[in-house]
Amino acid sequence: MLISLVVPCYNEEEALPLFYAEAARVADGMRTSHGAAFEFIFVDDGSADGTLPAIRALRARDKRVRYLSFSRNFGKEAAIYAGLQAARGDFVATMDADLQDPPALLPQMLDAVRDGGYDCAATRRTTREGEPPLRSWFAKRFYRLINRLSDTEIVDGARDFRLMRRRMVDAVLSLAEYNRFSKGIFSWVGFRTKWFSYENVGRAAGKTKWSLLRLFRYSIEGIVGFSTAPLIIAAWVGVLFCALAFAGIVFVIVRKLLFGDPTAGWPSMVCIILLCSGVQLFCTGIVGQYLARTYLEVKHRPLYITRETEQDL
Repeated sequence: MLISLVVPCYNEEEALPLFYAEAARVADGMRTSHGAAFEFIFVDDGSADGTLPAIRALRARDKRVRYLSFSRNFGKEAAIYAGLQAARGDFVATMDADLQDPPALLPQMLDAVRDGGYDCAATRRTTREGEPPLRSWFAKRFYRLINRLSDTEIVDGARDFRLMRRRMVDAVLSLAEYNRFSKGIFSWVGFRTKWFSYENVGRAAGKTKWSLLRLFRYSIEGIVGFSTAPLIIAAWVGVLFCALAFAGIVFVIVRKLLFGDPTAGWPSMVCIILLCSGVQLFCTGIVGQYLARTYLEVKHRPLYITRETEQDL
C-alpha cells in the first residue's frame, strides 16, 4: 500500500526541514502500524529562495522524496494539480509544508478511508486564532456568500489537507480546467468524505504568502468558477434600472404637461445618471470576469511547465 504525500512549496526554505522531519516520523510509524509505504512529492512553485536546493538535499538523503520544480511561479492550484498527476500511490494526500496541516492526523485519516468506507478524509479548522481579525472576518463572509450562490457546498474552514483514494484523485485530474479552485473541485466531484476538525496551528517557520489582496482574488476565482449567480444578479439589476428609467421618463413627461419647465432639479438628474452609469459598469465588470476566464480556458495553455524533476539529478 503506497501513500503519496503531495506538498506544494513556495519559498518554504525554512519550513521544509521541520516538515520533512515530522512527516518522515509519521510515515515510519505508519509503516509499522498500517503497513504503508510513502513517497513524498514536493512541488517547487518557482521559489525565489533556497527551497529547491533544500528539496534536492532531502532527495539525496531519502529516495522516497520526489519533486517537480516549475519554470516560474504558477500558483498553488497548479502545484496541487501537478503533484496529483505525479502521484503513484493507492492513496494520495495533499498538505502544506508549513506544518499548519498536522501530519499526525494521517493515521486517523487513513483508517477512515481504508476501513471506514469513505473515499476521502478532509480537514477543517474550527478556530482561526492567530490570524488577523480582518482576514478572519472576510474568510467567514466568503464561505457564507459562496455557499448561498453556488450549488457546490464548500465547508467553512476547509483546508487543502486531505487524503483520497485513487479513484477520487483520477476524478479530480479529469477536471483539467485552467482556472482552478481546488476546494470547490474536491466538493464538486462528490464521493463520501469524512471530516476531521482541529484548532488552528501557527506556521512552523517562514511567512504566509497569502496577502489580503491574493485571498480576495482567490475568492473571486471560487465564486466565478462555481456559480453563475453574479450574472443573474447583473441581469436583474439591469431589468430594475430599465424599469426605473421608464418610470422616470413618465414622471418627466407628466411634470412637463402639468407644471411646465422640467429643467429644475438637474443636480439630482446628474446623480441619477452617475448612479446608472456606475451600475452599468459594475454589471459589465461581472460579465468581464466570466469572459476573461473563458478566454483563458479556450487558449488551452498548460497549467504549469516543469523545469526539473528528481530524474534530472
